[in-house]
Amino acid sequence: MGTDRPGRPIPYMKAKPRAAGLDHIMQWVNAMTNIKIAPSILAADFTRLDDEIDAVLKAGADYIHVDVMDGQFVPNLSMGVPVVESIHRAFPEAFLDVHLMIVNPGDFVDAFCEAGASSITIHLEADKTEDIASALAQIRSHGVRTGLSVKPATPAVALESWLKELDMVLVMTVEPGFGAQPFMYDQMEKVKAIRRRLDQVNPACDVEVDGGIKPDTAPIVKAAGANVLVAGSAIFGHEDYAAVIEELRSR
Repeated sequence: MGTDRPGRPIPYMKAKPRAAGLDHIMQWVNAMTNIKIAPSILAADFTRLDDEIDAVLKAGADYIHVDVMDGQFVPNLSMGVPVVESIHRAFPEAFLDVHLMIVNPGDFVDAFCEAGASSITIHLEADKTEDIASALAQIRSHGVRTGLSVKPATPAVALESWLKELDMVLVMTVEPGFGAQPFMYDQMEKVKAIRRRLDQVNPACDVEVDGGIKPDTAPIVKAAGANVLVAGSAIFGHEDYAAVIEELRSR
């Protein structure tokens, strides 16, 4: 997909129409053969964040995953708009995958879009239904990709009415708020259910997983239908970023 600014998708050029069934199959094949790795900078060394981001990008990272926490939706505080703005200024070509673990996300999405986010994922549980819809529309109005995330306790069916309009669904495979938690294997049925339903209604939509992603769990999430893998300590805790990114992608 082309871009009209770094990390921002623009529509495909018109092509000869194909049968709807074939389009669905091709979109699914393209998604599942294009595994993306998104290092989470929550696990990076913040005393040398520029160097860390530069290193993972050179090592083959597809996205830079930015976890934003407010101390209310999750019991932890992390970075905000100024950090996203600084990263975008230093690395204007980088795809910034911003994950908002905050209440009332609609109050902040405009600022994150303007700061340089390429994709913004908000939590289904973070606000009332009508306000989630409004926040997603705000994100879309900036030309930024939209994502919706669910906590482990939220069932796949809760996403049903949203799936057609999303660019990405993020399934948390740990309880959000802290890094280095153990992987929750029971979330794989949810990933499978979401991927099956997306294949029917929106096959181009990505499925991202976040939490406990390491070389031994990467094949499990990919087999379940995920094609965007967020990894923090598995990458930043490894001496060879390129080697572990390649292992996550290809194993």
